Formats: sequence, C-alpha cells, structure tokens
Amino acid sequence: MNIGLTFVWLTNQTYRRQTDKQSLLNISVIIPVRNEAENIINLLKDLARQSYPKDRFEVIVADDDSTDETLALVKNFQKVVSIELVINTILPDERNVSPKKRAIESSIQLARGELIVTTDGDCRVGEEWLETIANFQTEKDAYLISAPVTFINDAKNWLKSLWQQIQTVEFSSLIGSGACSVIMKKPNMCNGANLAYLKSVFYEVGGFSGNENLASGDDEFLMHKIATRFPDKVHFLKSQAVIVETQAHDSLKSFYYQRKRWASKWKYYDSFFTTVLAVFIFLANFSLIVTAVSFGFRQLDLTQLLIIFLLKFSAELLFLIFVLSFLGKKNLIWLIPFVQLMYPLYVTFFGLVTQGKNEYIWKGRKLR
Repeated sequence: MNIGLTFVWLTNQTYRRQTDKQSLLNISVIIPVRNEAENIINLLKDLARQSYPKDRFEVIVADDDSTDETLALVKNFQKVVSIELVINTILPDERNVSPKKRAIESSIQLARGELIVTTDGDCRVGEEWLETIANFQTEKDAYLISAPVTFINDAKNWLKSLWQQIQTVEFSSLIGSGACSVIMKKPNMCNGANLAYLKSVFYEVGGFSGNENLASGDDEFLMHKIATRFPDKVHFLKSQAVIVETQAHDSLKSFYYQRKRWASKWKYYDSFFTTVLAVFIFLANFSLIVTAVSFGFRQLDLTQLLIIFLLKFSAELLFLIFVLSFLGKKNLIWLIPFVQLMYPLYVTFFGLVTQGKNEYIWKGRKLR
C-alpha cells in the first residue's frame, strides 16, 4: 500500500501559480477560537501580511465563549489592523452539539466571500497562503481544496522538543496519506486547519446537516459530501507556500483526547471505501502485533519476523521521507523508525478505545 502512496505522491507535481490575480474570488477566512490568547495575534499578524489584495478578503474570528483574553485581544487588534476583521460571537444551539461546526456555520452566514478558507487560532500561515489557494482554485475550478498542515517545533526543553518531533512525524503520515487519497479521487482525510471550499457548494450539499450530533468532523464529513456529488472538484494543493503550522500537544492527555476524537469518526463515514480503508489500516497494524506475539511464542522464527517487518516498514519509510522533506522537516527523518515501531500499538489502541462511549475533554469542555 505504501509503495502505491509513494508513487501517487511523487507523480503529483508541486503546484506553480499561473493565474492573473484579477480573475480571483473574494475570500472569507474563518477562524473558530476558544481560549487562544497565546496564539491568535500571531495568526492575525500573518493574515495582515498576506500578498493577496486586502480588499479581496476578510477575516472572521468566531469566538466560542472564550474564558481568557482572546476576545479582548482580537478587539484591540481590530482597531489597528489594515484588513477587514469581523468578530462573530457564537451562541449555544441545541440542534448542533459541535462547537466548531456552530462557529463555522454561523460565520459562513456572515461571510461576504465566495471562497471560504478555514484555519485554527493556534496556526501560523505564510505570506502567499491566500494568493496560492485562490490561484489554484481558479485554475482547477475546485469546489473544495485540502492543503498541508504540520506541527511547530519550538520547544526549548529537550524532552518537550522530542515529544513535538515525534508528533510531527506521526502527523505527517496522516497528512501524506490523506493527500494521496484526495489525489486518487478517493478522499478520506483532510484537516480543517487548512481547508477551502466554495460558499455556494457548502449550501448546495447541505453544509453540516446530518452530523450535527457529532462534535468532530467539520472538515472530513463536508469533504465526503462534496466528493460524492462532485468527485472531480475535490483537490489537494501540494505547495510549500500553503503549508500551515499548528501547535503540537504539550501533554499526553491532550494528545489522547484529540486522537480519540479523530479515530471515533470512522464509524460514521457514509463512504464505503473510506470505512473499508479505516478497517484495513486497523487490521494491518493489529496484524503486526499478532506477528510479534507469535514470535514471542516461537510460532515464527527471527528471519520470518524480520522479513514481515522489513516489507512493512521499508515502503513506509520511503513515503515518510518524501512527505517530511516536502513539509520542511528533513531533520526529523531519523525518528521515523521509532515512530514506525510505536504506530501499530497506537493505531490498535485508538481503534479499540473508540468502540466504547466516546467522550473526551476538548478546550475545557466534555464533548461526545
């Protein structure tokens, strides 16, 4: 499987802009936030430095009942910034239990742009982020664009730094495989921290209707809807100019809750292919644990064990090297073997733990 992903990744050329800016759509950047006082101003400064014409985009910060200084900081920044900055205060809605979906949906109702671009309050973006997305959308006539995300590695403490780096390698496998699935016209994963779609298409497919009872999935369920209706209009934008950097987790607890939230979505997928793929990935990783146990009970000899693991890890190693290099993380290639050894345990654990009652703490609230 990983050999196929490597081939797909390499045959998809890095995007080069060609379109005249004058033909591009107006953009609404939507940022759902809750308690992002430490990060939100850095992101807003990044948006103020965009190469895209400032009269062609607006920024909507959707504040979801922050209990820190997030809202005050955004209001103060609103007074001095040269871009159009709108603050949207989110109200509870019993029909929609997902805070993030509520934030995005209500912001889309306010949005003046024809192209919706979403990111998160703890992200950083490059100066050509919007310009590249807009050009790509025009050239491809894309209805939805998935784009790359990676983690910021800035910890000073060596242990925290190592933890960030491990997360970055693990996350790169998700970004790479999700990108290849989109390229192959069988989309399964994307990330709302770097996603763009036409406002008209959002309404045409019914927005988030049908999964309002799920706290997660504002990105992937929407992508699946659009891909079902318009399979040739969903694209992955492979360009280093649009890589979004987001914060890695500080603790195992927050990492656990996020991965549990992500893993719990697969059982609700409407796409047969995506569901089968999720089951296949689980079984493939679980089988490696079975193989190791069989070796422990002397059902396999060392040569057989090494051949099985070598076949699995060599192709995966090559794929991750290419993805990490694209993401500007070549310095983390040495960590791949370690992450590969942990990955079967990680996938099996979260595949099993999400079969029960899926409750988790996110942004200080208990969600399901």
